[in-house]
Amino acid sequence: MVAERIVEIFEQAGVTGCLHVVDLDAGVSGGDGGPPGGVPGRPGSLREVAVRADEQVVIASIFKVLLVLEFARQVVAGQLDPRERVLVTEDDRLGGWGVAGCADDAEVSLRDLAYFAMSVSDNTAADLLLRRVGADVPSMLAAELGLPRTRVVGGPRQLVETMLADVGARTEADFARIFPTLPPERVRAMRMFDPAHTTSSTAREITRLLGLIWRDEAGPPEACAMVRGWMARQLFWTRLASGFPPGVRVAGKTGTLPGLHLEAGVAEYPDGGRYAIAVFARAPQLATRRIDVDLAMGEAARAAVEALRAG
Repeated sequence: MVAERIVEIFEQAGVTGCLHVVDLDAGVSGGDGGPPGGVPGRPGSLREVAVRADEQVVIASIFKVLLVLEFARQVVAGQLDPRERVLVTEDDRLGGWGVAGCADDAEVSLRDLAYFAMSVSDNTAADLLLRRVGADVPSMLAAELGLPRTRVVGGPRQLVETMLADVGARTEADFARIFPTLPPERVRAMRMFDPAHTTSSTAREITRLLGLIWRDEAGPPEACAMVRGWMARQLFWTRLASGFPPGVRVAGKTGTLPGLHLEAGVAEYPDGGRYAIAVFARAPQLATRRIDVDLAMGEAARAAVEALRAG
């Protein structure tokens, strides 16, 4: 019944949604169609809530969780100095928040690039960090962690280059002029919306990734703790966090493209309950700011978590 309620929440917001929520201390079943089952010591407890949880979807900036995880692992291994300085110049800027929006050159540490990439989803910071970590490494890390359906196709710069090519623009200024004039069907045909041609995963694999991080199984405990800390400092609160009452700590990472509203995170309750959440919503409109969709994501997440807590 909770799955039906969640579908209803999505429909009321006019979106198609994918959701996976799992009790991090109870385990999960093998697929959407499997029985919820129970866990040792908690007989009959519901372990997961899944709505289209195995559908391959574009994850956009949620890939930054993998990126900063690999950065943290390399720091702990002594391969990178988190204090290493990076000069961010005009040629590096991709537009957006954080150092991406600076008018002048800025010098920051690698560690601060990771912070900006997670807290405000800074694309320039993520692009520079990816260069230092290694462009192919996030995909290799996904494979190492047992996430076979999580694929990373380049970073923010590659996404921008693909977008320019798909609309026939030479510069970002050209893109800003051309994109609003395109019919919706032309926009939907762009590669950035096709899970087969861009960075993508499933809701189930993303909650698995979060579970590995929260249980210190995605790398050294110090590295996992770094990622949890950065995710807890995300500034955007209108999606998952909006659904939970005061006292529930929500750490998350958003992803946004025209018509796509995404977030993955973990809700931690004062009684120690921990729940990994992935909610992906696709709207027919191409707007990036839809507060009603964001709030519906939080409502759906809380409905799923409450069902797990009620057993």
